[in-house]
Amino acid sequence: MTVDEVMAELASYGSENIKKILLRHGVKEPFFGVKVEYLKIIQKKVKMDYELSRGLFLTGNADAMYLAGLIADDKKMTREDLQQWADLAVSTNIYEYTVPWVAAGSNFGFELAMQWIESDEERIAVSGWATLSGLVALTADDQLDLTTYKNLLKRVENDIHSAKNRVRYAMNGFVISVGSYIKDLTEEALKVASKIGDVEVNMGRTSCKVPDAAGYIKKVADKGAIGKKKKTVKC
Repeated sequence: MTVDEVMAELASYGSENIKKILLRHGVKEPFFGVKVEYLKIIQKKVKMDYELSRGLFLTGNADAMYLAGLIADDKKMTREDLQQWADLAVSTNIYEYTVPWVAAGSNFGFELAMQWIESDEERIAVSGWATLSGLVALTADDQLDLTTYKNLLKRVENDIHSAKNRVRYAMNGFVISVGSYIKDLTEEALKVASKIGDVEVNMGRTSCKVPDAAGYIKKVADKGAIGKKKKTVKC
């Protein structure tokens, strides 16, 4: 499929009601308001397509950008590609999910994430923390620098309540991911979760809530799923 063909199909799936919901969740114009289930119809037809994903992302249309992440061939993404995507991501769903998903599956996820979390720009820092969360879900523990991740937990403990709004949400998610996916750091993550307590995040005009990190990790433990890695973080 070409970019034009995909855009035409996306337009046909657009819904004003979905647009209204997505606008409340921080999605920015332009976009058609396409349900994820319809994006996955196109994903099944395309499967993975590096060039098409890049073309769709560059349209600036939030639906197309989300789809771009679903069909991206992560290992083909260059460092420059990923930085460009991070720079262009202005919608909440793109900088919190799409960019981190693809970065985590790429060859440059860790180095870019460590760079991004230092950014003064909220959305870039969010992408960094979310990428780190994706990496621990995908990567075997023996391939992770556990000392770095332990230090990052300490950083969250010290900085989360003074961080910018959506960064607080991403940091909380990072604690959950480390506690759920790195067995040797589960106890450390639980200690940090206990120390940070409730995390206040302005979720806008939505009913979304910030997950309780300690409670979430304990539920994963109760299921016997601590340390079980994922094949993909895309959904």
